[in-house]
Amino acid sequence: MVSNDTESEHITLADEKSRIESRIDIQAYIQDLNYALDHGAKVEVQMHRNVDNNRNEQYTNKFTISDLFPNENPVDALKKELRKLTVEDYIKTVKDTRFKKKSEMREFGKVYSSKDVYINIRVELLTDYGNHMVFIMSFHYADTPFTSDMFPYRK
Repeated sequence: MVSNDTESEHITLADEKSRIESRIDIQAYIQDLNYALDHGAKVEVQMHRNVDNNRNEQYTNKFTISDLFPNENPVDALKKELRKLTVEDYIKTVKDTRFKKKSEMREFGKVYSSKDVYINIRVELLTDYGNHMVFIMSFHYADTPFTSDMFPYRK
């Protein structure tokens, strides 16, 4: 999908709501994420989503998080897992069409216990409330298997 790692690279995907950011931009995003986590960011996990009402339970945030981290506080477990994200885990950047003033969301994918897990997050540095915010919209088993072409920076 993407073979060039230049700073100015931004590829808009066919749906026009998403794009592929440069490797350098994603490295900076991950640094911002870790900075926010290191400096008291409020972490919110969307455990119940309206989209889950019509979804097989095994592909929901609640099921996946409790399955992968059964004896851990969900927020603590996800903070630990977010710190492990790399540029190679990046899939794409998506505009938020519901909350246009919010920052874009980044989609990542990782494998846990041989299962693909889809991760969708938003990082807000210094929100209107004076603190950092990490919002986890998705952390669930993927309902379709990942393919190598989904990951622009995976080798």
